[in-house]
Amino acid sequence: MSGSSASIFDLLEDEEEQAPTDAPRRGGVRGWLRIGFAAAGFAAAVVLGLRMVGIGVSAPAVFAGFLALLLLRRLARSLAPPPPVPIRLQRPADRGEEDGSYDWTVRDALGSSVSRWETKLAWSQGEPERFSRAVQPVLGELVDEVLRQRHGVDRATDPERARALLGEPLWNFIDTPPKRTPAPRDIAAIVAQLEKL
Repeated sequence: MSGSSASIFDLLEDEEEQAPTDAPRRGGVRGWLRIGFAAAGFAAAVVLGLRMVGIGVSAPAVFAGFLALLLLRRLARSLAPPPPVPIRLQRPADRGEEDGSYDWTVRDALGSSVSRWETKLAWSQGEPERFSRAVQPVLGELVDEVLRQRHGVDRATDPERARALLGEPLWNFIDTPPKRTPAPRDIAAIVAQLEKL
């Protein structure tokens, strides 16, 4: 083992990956001249090719067609959205893990999941029908998954055993729509019960 150490961020960093730079836009007189000459070149090639096989076409009409196509291509390129910027790993702040701080600016799956739950719970705050529509079904799926993984049952296939495993408070919480939105401490108690399964 060598004396040098590398962090996971050093290993995952791509040295060849450069920050995306905008290609210089060809505009002004040079851009228009370039389009005109390209249309003239394409038109000349098509007209000469068709005349060689005995088909006579109007050169200005072919030129106008190619000019229109090239202008349409240029317009489509200018209206296209910019290419997606790749998500790059960010180094955590220089403070250590021992102080218990976490850099919440770094995007990760756990942070995204917590954010979604916070949004759902905040959205249903004070409105029991929203809670029963947005939060309760997801909690029910979570309960079914835990029961399936740890005990081989779920609420639909074996409701009696599932009810015995969950206990009456958790079963009622998942099964019946609430009359009021549960308080955060009630939800924390439910999650604690779910973790004990």
